[in-house]
Amino acid sequence: MNETMKRVKISGRAVSVRGNDIDTDRIIPARYLRCVTFEGLGDHAFEDDRKQLALQGKTHPLDNPHFASATVLFGNKNFGCGSSREHAPQAIMRWGDGIQAIVGESFAEIFFGNCIALGIPCLTVSAVDIAQLMAQNEADPKTEFTVDLEAMEVRWDGGCVKAQLADGPRSQFLEGKWDTTAELMEDPGAIAATAANLPYFNHWK
Repeated sequence: MNETMKRVKISGRAVSVRGNDIDTDRIIPARYLRCVTFEGLGDHAFEDDRKQLALQGKTHPLDNPHFASATVLFGNKNFGCGSSREHAPQAIMRWGDGIQAIVGESFAEIFFGNCIALGIPCLTVSAVDIAQLMAQNEADPKTEFTVDLEAMEVRWDGGCVKAQLADGPRSQFLEGKWDTTAELMEDPGAIAATAANLPYFNHWK
């Protein structure tokens, strides 16, 4: 397996998107589901939330230049709930410099699975710990955080909190085996053998 597929330690600045039950329609509005490819979706991440805050004279974290280079996103409970659209994590991973990991209190199951398929680890921490992470991030946007899947913790200069991730997806990330298509393509012989036995590839014989 290509070493670049492994997700062991992800380091960088963070952006905090506060609020429980942030659904996929807020992450990427339904009007963008008509896109042919996912390219450019990052520009529209949280678009309606950002516009609503701007009309109130406020700034959404994704519009704050202090967080523009974030590669880690902090969220609260049930992040990514709502419809199963893959467009939501696709938009998140394409926003700014690209979000590479998400840390929150909990995640909606389908959103979590879609993130795994894209190589985005979603680690959970306690309510107290996410509050600490968000407070540190907002007080000093230059803080560098390290999401460590080996040690299962999130660290920064002066602090550390323990995180959780199920053994299955954790192993997939550490071993670089989260991409099921890449795993499948590693054995073209087995693919050819299976195809040879499929009737619809053999004139239904």
